[in-house]
Amino acid sequence: MRNIKLAIEYDGASFYGWQTQNQNRKNAKILTQKRKRIRTIQEEIEKAIEKLFGKKVNLIGASRTDSGVHAQEQVANFRIDSSFSLNNIKNGLNSYLPDSIAVLSAEDAPLKFHSRFNAKGKLYKYTILNRKARSPLLKRYAAFITYGLDINAMKRAAKFFIGKKDFKSFQASDKKERSSVRTIREIKIVSNPPIIEIYIHADGFLYNMARNIAGTLIDVARGRLEPSQIKEILSKKHRSLAGQTAPAKGLCLEKVYY
Repeated sequence: MRNIKLAIEYDGASFYGWQTQNQNRKNAKILTQKRKRIRTIQEEIEKAIEKLFGKKVNLIGASRTDSGVHAQEQVANFRIDSSFSLNNIKNGLNSYLPDSIAVLSAEDAPLKFHSRFNAKGKLYKYTILNRKARSPLLKRYAAFITYGLDINAMKRAAKFFIGKKDFKSFQASDKKERSSVRTIREIKIVSNPPIIEIYIHADGFLYNMARNIAGTLIDVARGRLEPSQIKEILSKKHRSLAGQTAPAKGLCLEKVYY
């Protein structure tokens, strides 16, 4: 038995997120009827694995990216009993995958390796197009904002997020009860007009946390919030106090750290 670790790049615009949808839900019939519209990254790769090996597997992803979110380097693993070379696994999977998904590398990992539970941190990038005219080339990959943004205010606000804190104010409602304490190691804001990029490096992320932080920083940059208010928003632990949820298309999983 082998444990294969994959590095994967994908354009999430045409997918319903990473995770395969539960077909046993009450709306399973509707989901079946809209199958093409709710394709997921996990499902597409599992189908490619089944075609390559003739066996069904459970693919474990490091991050359950939302609908429309992209990845430059998602990590996933699956177990298989096969003697295929790593190069044949990578090339074979890519031959079955749609153009919007690519396996960058395949390697043998220890059997106990788990792409999600063993992750030490993740880096997300949020991209903003800040100008008056829209961009046909960037419409799938950047949030389009026409009003002026104060980058210095955004950078001042970003400092309040750094460290080990309770990010409940930046967590979307979640069906599971879980700790909302995370450690943000760095937030870097890079401005190359008209493109603004927000890099968030943390030990882990809550549901919609990266998009909620990006949206809040945008609200600061347009004057809706003062940078110093971030400290109060964090202490109150209530989602309604933080800023908007930034559009999914601007978010990209850049790297998973082990």
